[in-house]
Amino acid sequence: MIRVDALWLSTTPLDMRAGTETILARVVQVFGEARPHHAYLFANRRANRMKVLIHDGHGIWLANRRLNQGRFYWRQGNASVELSRPQFDALVLGLPWERLANGGVIRII
Repeated sequence: MIRVDALWLSTTPLDMRAGTETILARVVQVFGEARPHHAYLFANRRANRMKVLIHDGHGIWLANRRLNQGRFYWRQGNASVELSRPQFDALVLGLPWERLANGGVIRII
């Protein structure tokens, strides 16, 4: 099991051909550093593919997810957002994660 203490989403689109080193460089550029036990999420321009880079304290893990239908609900712009675990769970399922506040409480309709 990979321990993840914090989840960070980059709103800037990423070329999905990028590999581990390129995405690690993007993490440092966008977030300032790659912290151990943090996961960094990136999506392509169409928001139907996502890559997640995780620094486990010893090395780097890179995973990807592709939706066969629909899109991920991805915030637009050039920013970064910290996600709660319920928000992350909704995001990877393609659900509107921004409607969930901490603890899974719905605040926006």
